[in-house]
Amino acid sequence: MNFLEKFKLVDTFIFDVDGVLTNGELLIQPDGALLRKMFVKDGYALQHAIKQGYKVAIISGGKPLGVEQRLAGLGIQDMFYNAKNKKEIYLDYVENNKLDPEGIVFMGDDIPDYELMRLVGIPACPNDAAIEIQEIAQYVSPFNGGQGCVRDIIEKVLRLHGRWMD
Repeated sequence: MNFLEKFKLVDTFIFDVDGVLTNGELLIQPDGALLRKMFVKDGYALQHAIKQGYKVAIISGGKPLGVEQRLAGLGIQDMFYNAKNKKEIYLDYVENNKLDPEGIVFMGDDIPDYELMRLVGIPACPNDAAIEIQEIAQYVSPFNGGQGCVRDIIEKVLRLHGRWMD
């Protein structure tokens, strides 16, 4: 099966947060609050995928309150934070939703994503992901984390299905 045929099987997107949906930088305020930066075009693609009937989930090792509010505002309901074992959360999510792993894209960027990436149909990563992650990714976006890599993968899949401009 060629790569584009694999993209045609996708019905579910799962993303890490820091380094994928954000650029991975943290601005630390004097009170200890952490600020992150997200890309508005990634947000458009996320909400559009949901409107088109795709499942979108978040599995993150952190729990960034502002990010959680932003993603909920885009329509994402399946969000798993403080994930100490991303693989276990993923396996439960697949079982509870009766998903075929071949139809899942997971985009991660660093070592905590490694084991989960080995379980999905299309492991993907941003251009600036850790080298170990790039080595196992089937798709490396030409865009960095927090700078369009999420839109890139969603747009590719939706265009293949003829659902990008709907």
